[in-house]
Amino acid sequence: MKVFCGRANPTTGSVEWLEEDEHYDYHQEIARSSYADMLHDKDRNMKYYQGIRAAVSRVKDKGQKALVLDIGTGTGLLSMMAVTAGADFCYAIEVFKPMADAAVKIVEKNGFSDKIKIINKHSTEVTIGPDGDMPCRANILITELFDTELIGEGALPSYEHAHRHLVQKNCEAVPHRATVYAQLVESRRMWSWNKLFPIRVQTSLGEQVIVPPLELERCPGAPSVYDIQLNQVSPTDFTVLSNVLPMFSVDFSKQVSSSTASHSRQFEPLASGQAQVVLSWWDIEMDPEGKIKCTMAPFWAHSDPEELQWRDHWMQCVYFLPEEEPVVQGSALCLVAHHDDYCVWYSLQRTSPAKDGRAHPARPVCDCQAHLLWNRPRFGEINDQNRTDQYVQALRTVLKPDSVCLCISDGSLLSMLAHHLGAEQVFTIENSAASHRLMKKIFKANHLEDKINIIEKRPELLTPADLEGKKVSLLLGEPFFTTSLLPWHNLYFWYVRTAVDRHLVPGAVVMPQAASLHMMVVEFRDLWRIRSPCGDCEGFNVHIMDDMIKHALDFRESKEAEPHPLWEYPCRSCCEPQQILTFDFRQPVPLQPVCAEGAIELRRPGRSHGAVLWMEYHLTPDSTVSTGLLKPAEDKGYCCWNPHCKQAVYFFNTALDPRVPPGGPQTVTYTVEFHPHTGDVTVDFTLSDALDRGC
Repeated sequence: MKVFCGRANPTTGSVEWLEEDEHYDYHQEIARSSYADMLHDKDRNMKYYQGIRAAVSRVKDKGQKALVLDIGTGTGLLSMMAVTAGADFCYAIEVFKPMADAAVKIVEKNGFSDKIKIINKHSTEVTIGPDGDMPCRANILITELFDTELIGEGALPSYEHAHRHLVQKNCEAVPHRATVYAQLVESRRMWSWNKLFPIRVQTSLGEQVIVPPLELERCPGAPSVYDIQLNQVSPTDFTVLSNVLPMFSVDFSKQVSSSTASHSRQFEPLASGQAQVVLSWWDIEMDPEGKIKCTMAPFWAHSDPEELQWRDHWMQCVYFLPEEEPVVQGSALCLVAHHDDYCVWYSLQRTSPAKDGRAHPARPVCDCQAHLLWNRPRFGEINDQNRTDQYVQALRTVLKPDSVCLCISDGSLLSMLAHHLGAEQVFTIENSAASHRLMKKIFKANHLEDKINIIEKRPELLTPADLEGKKVSLLLGEPFFTTSLLPWHNLYFWYVRTAVDRHLVPGAVVMPQAASLHMMVVEFRDLWRIRSPCGDCEGFNVHIMDDMIKHALDFRESKEAEPHPLWEYPCRSCCEPQQILTFDFRQPVPLQPVCAEGAIELRRPGRSHGAVLWMEYHLTPDSTVSTGLLKPAEDKGYCCWNPHCKQAVYFFNTALDPRVPPGGPQTVTYTVEFHPHTGDVTVDFTLSDALDRGC
């Protein structure tokens, strides 16, 4: 059966209706899931297996049957471990039907159907009794309900319900305990992901400073955690202000509460500075003695950095304090971790909070609009003074005293740069009410509310009256749009330029004047694992899961490139970067597709895991801004990526060894096409030795 799906096209700005398979959403979730990453997580799997063996043994030593409840079973892996360890029966709960169906097949394939029952329900819907899903309560509780924040996937409510209704009192639990750790730091780089800094603009009249509104400075910020690969943040980017502090623990073998709570830890700052950011992670102990431990600690806090396990399904957390506070070395303070049923947040207090635990600050919520419009990388991008300087230099070469400017980018400060550099009149289009309100606040804080005109409407609906009867001589864009996920989605600027063509004077200047799409084949150090087949996992056959993911990836959108912030995922180039398409913004969007073919020689030894694509914007003939590679790869091929942008990754389904053979280097041939009607960019690859691309 087919269904119609309506969705906004981020490149063209139009709403499209597409015919999709009725299980389209399921396929998307499976294709982009972390199942492969979890199955490749050797440390996680080994520690769970050790903990399960120990828990089953403790129950058996009491002369009891080992009855297991496995919540969130996924592939059924942990239940199969339990049966192999001697469990008498397992009740494996999985709410996601395609996954539950796969678990049934995997369990059957491995010969455990008589010992494992897959229950396709949410755990809170499971019933106990002669006619229920389970005849009696379990005495071993196994779960993997955790995300990077530990509790963000609803672990606390699920545990709370399970202890009340599904497991015996004082049951065994794997994991047995979780502990959340925190470390207070000062970091201009990370703080720039949360606050708007003053921005300096050198003009003919001297330095002008764009200041943030007081409302932005006082705003506590976005309520959500920023989860990143903290191991990729250089230690030179932050100053440690505290030791690693154990903030709170949860004993999963006892009744768990999902109620709001606060946990305070007193500490003496290791150095004086500005307390801005809390770095946080957790570990889980699989046994009551804490001998079997799986930790998410970054390398500087890891007991054995050489044994650090890479994983993407669990990373580390960055939390921002509501406001930066000065701290003095040796002067005692209290770091407080607050949590409700799904979220964690932190505050810094001079004295220990009330021990009765009743006073819990509300979860921080953005009230300035900026954190709703700009994500963390966007804050960092706007605060990048070097990037701003590059736009200022380019503007100086195209701006004239009589320039009438129209700026087209979401929540951009480009209009303010144009004004400070001497444009006669500046208009800026803001599609949404949220961006309109935000920019109005910023303009007012800088006394520009009467200098820059904000137009709140879709660009294609622009009228001469909106421009006060004037024609635009300079069309500006970064370009940046909040709906963009892949690099070429910002080609929406080109479509807008086409839509407003009638409002431009003849020979109007467009900045950027052009864009180009670039590509490079790379070898990932670790990221390849998220799309690599697993086959066998701890001795269990999970090929069915591999096939399920491959089938999901056969659906149209799943074949598209995936956006990844590659500064977090080290890789080596297997070739030189290559420009594969160009887009001339000085002309309207063409009516016919733009195509190109070519071949890339793979000259560096290694394994080619996929192709990375990014956009470069040519502001002027002498100034280019890259959203991808920032400088040529090092001799060994290591890449430096733009930290504010996500790059597009096409994963190859088979990694090859591109060592240069006697007849010359191996090659990747490609066909790339830009489809003007849909705004899509499609790339097809053929690897030498007749290996085909699979995403």
